[in-house]
Amino acid sequence: VTVKYYGKASHAAAYPWEGVNALDAAVLAYNNLSVLRQQMKPTWRVHGVIKNGGVKPNIIPSYTELEFYLRAPSMKDLSVLTEKVENCFKSAALATGCKVEIKGGENDYYNVLPNKSLQKVYKENGKKLGIEFVSEDCILNGLSGSTDFGNVTFVVPGLHPYFYIGSDALNHTEQYTEAAGSQNAQFYALRTAKALAMTALDVIFKPSLLEEVREDFRWVKLKE
Repeated sequence: VTVKYYGKASHAAAYPWEGVNALDAAVLAYNNLSVLRQQMKPTWRVHGVIKNGGVKPNIIPSYTELEFYLRAPSMKDLSVLTEKVENCFKSAALATGCKVEIKGGENDYYNVLPNKSLQKVYKENGKKLGIEFVSEDCILNGLSGSTDFGNVTFVVPGLHPYFYIGSDALNHTEQYTEAAGSQNAQFYALRTAKALAMTALDVIFKPSLLEEVREDFRWVKLKE
């Protein structure tokens, strides 16, 4: 979400009372969200930056801009979080006398809908190839980023496995980038690709499995 505050410029020393400080609104909004975090669910995430905070210290800023990402495990949770966050933005405008413009992102990233039938077959195929799997609790309780593949799973059944690449480096770090491009990681990537291909073949050649996958898909969408 992009948030823009519009105030009124004035000389900060000579006529500060003539100004409407858009930077004050941005700071209040940022602090409002910091306070909100105390009441946020552990699985919710709100993080952002002030992209435009003014021009010169002696000019009361007439314009500021913030950009934030909102994350939650489900679209239902996200709608609740979004309302709370937007109230933080609006109240900052009210307190400072600024006008506020709140614009959502061009694309929302949906949560990934699970498909137990696909997961089961993939796990069976993976074990045949020597893949070790973590417990389901670790997956459900683990935190992750966003992916547009979640949007795909609302249209067709899907499977989105994570896999080990031979390194304990954390994602989105230089160390992970280096590890992902190493020769050692290719073994794990190819093994995962084989397990996915084997799963696809099972779906193609086993009509009963295909029907189970479809039924899981229908059931999970109903719950959403």
